Amino acid sequence: MVWRSLFLCGAVFASVLVAAGAAQADTPWTGTWAAAPQGGGGPFDQQTLREIVHTSVGGSAARITLSNAFGGQPLDLQDVHIARRTSGSAIDTGTDRAVTFSGGGSVSIPAGGTATSDPVDFAAPAGSDVAVSVYTPDETGPTTYHQFGNQTNYVASGDSSGSADLVNARTDGSSYFLAGLDVQNPVAEGAVVALGASLTDGVGSSPDANRRWPDDLTARLASEGRTVGVLNEGISGNRLLVDGAGQSALNRFDRDVLSQAGVRWVIFSDDPINDLGSTSPPPTADQLIAAAGHLITRAHQAGVKFLCSTLTPYQGAGYWTQQGETQREVYNAFVRGPGSGCDGVVDQDTATHDPADPTRFLPAYDSGDHLHPNTEGLQAIANAVDLP
Repeated sequence: MVWRSLFLCGAVFASVLVAAGAAQADTPWTGTWAAAPQGGGGPFDQQTLREIVHTSVGGSAARITLSNAFGGQPLDLQDVHIARRTSGSAIDTGTDRAVTFSGGGSVSIPAGGTATSDPVDFAAPAGSDVAVSVYTPDETGPTTYHQFGNQTNYVASGDSSGSADLVNARTDGSSYFLAGLDVQNPVAEGAVVALGASLTDGVGSSPDANRRWPDDLTARLASEGRTVGVLNEGISGNRLLVDGAGQSALNRFDRDVLSQAGVRWVIFSDDPINDLGSTSPPPTADQLIAAAGHLITRAHQAGVKFLCSTLTPYQGAGYWTQQGETQREVYNAFVRGPGSGCDGVVDQDTATHDPADPTRFLPAYDSGDHLHPNTEGLQAIANAVDLP
């Protein structure tokens, strides 16, 4: 598509603009990538993890945030590196930088805590793959991770964080410890956080293709000449009201949205679909509306604009009921109404439903399970976003 070609050209241009230089104290940080932490990751012991992230905006300095939010013991990490990824687990060694924490080459993160690194001079072009490598010197116990990464990451024995490639590495579709990558870019407008469930997390899109709807939004904004970080805080199976697949949107809002670097907007996406389908009986629309209103209030108190999304159709999915459908339609009417308190509306429903059968996806947008849009449907959602 034309806009995607423009985005690729913009990424090349950005790589010229972000030549390495000292981090500037007066330049604010902007999130360029993020993942929502969850509990239940497996343990590691004397292994190197190389995790691949895809930037939304570029910058001349970087910092990373590591999370032990759901760990039961201190998490000790060493030999942390950041570099441009070339392919697979291979990096461009000319871009490799050691990452420090309070000036040291190791960090111990208490159970329930996070750690943000010192700034590092690092040219991170927009739309590029960055590899973050960490070494676990001791047995970690159960770890904090993001279960559905839709991105191939790599794990190898021993400490090889600074190696050009990882030898005999196994692959893993989840990401571990890594919660965010921020950059400094003096022309960045700020960041938008996509808060949601599996539609936001990327179920239905192709692995390693960066075609989740927040990725498509990144490319579209860049093609329009806007420099906006897009942070994907989707968790597959997540709900608005109840913990389960990750903490509920209510319980994780401050950490996953308001704490993000440079956040100016949040798009609240698809969590309520799981409330309607996974709870018996389903919650009422009034309960969902009250919870969404609570999030709107918290966002506004923090100076963040809140964009509400209508809920996509899901008739044909295994957990669809007529009762849930009725509540979906009432919730959508609230989102579209003048008294919602929303600063904007992303009408995912109108963007994806079949006009001849509005409780179902347009067949061209259905991934096949009648719950998740395919790549074209995710693009349609991205096209429906208008940042105020």
